[in-house]
Amino acid sequence: MAKSAHKYVYNFKEGDGKNKRLLGCKGANLCEMTQMGLSVPPGFVITTEACLQYYEQGKNMPAGLMDEIKKEMAVVEKTTGKSFGDPKNPLLVSVRPGGAMPMPGIMDTVLNLGLNDETVKALATLTNNERFAYDAYRRLLQLFGQVALGIDGEFDSIMSAAKQALNTTDETKLTAADMKRISEDFKAVIQSQTKTDFPQDPYTQLEMAIKAVFGSWMGKRAADHRREFNITPDMANGTAVNICTMVFGNMGNDSCTGVAFTRNPATGENRLFGTYLTNAQGKDVVASIRTPKEIQKLRREMPKVYKELEDLRHALENHFREVQDFEFTVEKKKLYALQTRNGKMSAWARVKTCNDMVNEALMTEDEAILRVDPKQLEQLLHPAIDKSTGAKPVCKGIGGSPGAASGKVMFDVDRAEQAGKAGEKVILVRDEAKSSDIYGFFASQGILTSRGEKTSQVAVVAREMGKPYVCGCKDLVIDFRARTAKIGKQSVQEGDIITIDGANGTVYMDTVPTVESEFVGDMLTLLHWADDIATLGVMANADTPEMAQKARSYGAQGIGLCRTERMFNHPSRLPVVREMILANSPKERQAAIDKLMPLQKEDFKAIFQAMEGLPVAIRLLDRPIHEFLPTQEEVMTELSLLKEFEETINAMEELPEAMRILDPSLQKFIPGIKTTLEAIHKIREQNVDKKLIRYKEELLAKVKAVAEINPMLGHRGVRLGISYPEIYAMQIHAILEAVAELIQEDHDIKPEIMVPQVCTLQELKWVHRLVTAINDSVTKKYKVNIAFKFGTMIEVVRACMRADKLAELAEFFSFGTNDLTQATFSFSREDAENKFLPLYNENKILHDNPFEILDIHGVGRLMKMTVELGRKTKKDLKVGICGEQSGHPDAVKFCHAIGMTYVSCSPHRVPIARLAAAQAKLLEKTLKYD
Repeated sequence: MAKSAHKYVYNFKEGDGKNKRLLGCKGANLCEMTQMGLSVPPGFVITTEACLQYYEQGKNMPAGLMDEIKKEMAVVEKTTGKSFGDPKNPLLVSVRPGGAMPMPGIMDTVLNLGLNDETVKALATLTNNERFAYDAYRRLLQLFGQVALGIDGEFDSIMSAAKQALNTTDETKLTAADMKRISEDFKAVIQSQTKTDFPQDPYTQLEMAIKAVFGSWMGKRAADHRREFNITPDMANGTAVNICTMVFGNMGNDSCTGVAFTRNPATGENRLFGTYLTNAQGKDVVASIRTPKEIQKLRREMPKVYKELEDLRHALENHFREVQDFEFTVEKKKLYALQTRNGKMSAWARVKTCNDMVNEALMTEDEAILRVDPKQLEQLLHPAIDKSTGAKPVCKGIGGSPGAASGKVMFDVDRAEQAGKAGEKVILVRDEAKSSDIYGFFASQGILTSRGEKTSQVAVVAREMGKPYVCGCKDLVIDFRARTAKIGKQSVQEGDIITIDGANGTVYMDTVPTVESEFVGDMLTLLHWADDIATLGVMANADTPEMAQKARSYGAQGIGLCRTERMFNHPSRLPVVREMILANSPKERQAAIDKLMPLQKEDFKAIFQAMEGLPVAIRLLDRPIHEFLPTQEEVMTELSLLKEFEETINAMEELPEAMRILDPSLQKFIPGIKTTLEAIHKIREQNVDKKLIRYKEELLAKVKAVAEINPMLGHRGVRLGISYPEIYAMQIHAILEAVAELIQEDHDIKPEIMVPQVCTLQELKWVHRLVTAINDSVTKKYKVNIAFKFGTMIEVVRACMRADKLAELAEFFSFGTNDLTQATFSFSREDAENKFLPLYNENKILHDNPFEILDIHGVGRLMKMTVELGRKTKKDLKVGICGEQSGHPDAVKFCHAIGMTYVSCSPHRVPIARLAAAQAKLLEKTLKYD
């Protein structure tokens, strides 16, 4: 075999534990733990570069790789005193994946590799435990068959049949003879499915297993996981493969295997947390096949081992200075550390542990801020069951991941995925959730299983996604064939709605009302640290006093966007707005405006009061007029019905005479019909029907008159204000009078008037003249001086190009990135998202949806140029952003990097933006944008 120019294999004693990109997270940490002096089974890492070469060479092993592997295997053989494939003293190894970013349970693992028909006999002799040896062999056959050969289903059926024959569900009850027979049956499955025998040569096994692990990197589970968690190739590309000496937790009741966290991953409690199984291998624990024991029970079963575990957790935390999620095996009362990684925790646990570790001097406040993913804070806003409803749970399991969710029961992963993608809210209900079901998790609101534990891989993934998960619900019995289940005493069919609470493991029938969470304690402390560091302000988009109060409670430093058209759309006001639009003269229009003005003023007063002492930017009317009117189709339908009704009444006039002629027996009904007709005549004398028809005809004419081919680029924003100056005048009056009245009441109000859709300085001057004239009038009327800022939205590309001129008059800019993105891409958002954007994302033509995540290279470049141009004219120009993308952490960091003043986002994203703003400041030297 040709020699490689690269080094593809590193022994645990030599690998650089800091180089996770090369060695993968698992491999790097195995190297780190080995070099710390911890009890790690000997082994070596095959690098991610080897995986990439495998794909580049058409799924062929890189030249020289197997030679390197054999060389490192010899080192392991010397260390252990065993030989790979030796029929007398065999070395057995595990083959485990590990990318640069942890993906627990997503890729494939093979255990006990090196066993064959001869070495299994040697293992039985050496351990004096034939049952253990053949248990290990059948596990290898099953895992190898599934992972390397793609066989699924039959192995589980054989195992289930063997347990049923003994009337047990506990596989530890199977004897050595049972395990021998199962091993033979497994080999027969492999032969029948592949037409070849199970490979007896250990190096053939090893090469096939390595290829299978490489192959799992591009499998559906791994691809879905990377897409869901936005793991890009620059973050993790390819998987490393870890070859590690096998240690056995299934050698009897003095052996066990387990998974533990150095602190509770759901609550953050500073106490060893985890589960274990005696006489078992690692896959038994993480796959939730058997129900494991709480780790504290090990204190009684193996007190010496438990103390060593406590020592291990402290050693790991002191070294990595982060909560660790580690796997261990105890073989004949000797403890081995098999892997460690930074623990995936609920948001509450993450925040609490950061606070605690700062207090314990394990990390600084700056490090604590950088440890928390801002997007994870959304979990803290997950709803909880509203206890005031008195809803009673129908059963209780184990809370695997916090949060409450309601949705339709779905038993099948594929149907759950289809329903979720179609916009339905789904709860995935299974006996046990496997990592292969991952695509169903993404589409579901929550997960409910009858088996499982909160240390399982599914629970880890659910906590990372922020999805509620209830596991170990023993009162859940599913009939998959009938698509029904019994939950406690309740019968449920697929499609019925249930509610789950992942915090305490409860399950409810139907939709149960929820309440929003509130920030307290550790969260507030972390955000206060963040605010002390951040230089980028965080404001909120809010249109009502309630939204404003919520934003303030989440730490917003003001309102960066208050949309006045949403006030117009209130059902009680829409008729008045339509009256204003349909007016046939300035006098009629002014009469309608006079009705709206006091309503708008009260709106503004309430919002100003909610944000007292903080700036409030009110955007003048932006939406086109047609949005306040019904569609042509709606009006034409109503008009047609009215005319049909008119024709029906006319026909009824002749009905009494027709009834008298046709059937004398019907004459008894004639008086009633005449009474009805008389009532209708009285109404018609007042011309009510004709007035209504005339109104609908006028409305139809107006709807046609204001109709536009492309309304989002048409008569809206400042263009509408100039065409109908009475509307903007009313809004400006309402703003300034609200401020004046509050000043008289001794309130501290900081108003800002923002003009939308500006493309030229002349438009801004026109509105500014109107504002100045009205301000003079209001000042004179109320005898107060009103301090306010006057600025503009930047959402038109020409405005970006002319920012230096706009800054001559504007005191602030606010990027409206929704419209600016449409203009930059020449995309209609609705059409793009419904038609071709998903295809663009799928084919990597665009990495993200630009209406959700700021397009830094296109829209961002326009923003950067605008900031620079504007501040050439006005050095202290205030610049913000208020589009939907503004609360995303990447957008926050970009806005900090180009020197903006603030971001403004929805109230629920304010905490995320606050933390991201602090991280941007701490990382500003590394923030580079082309």
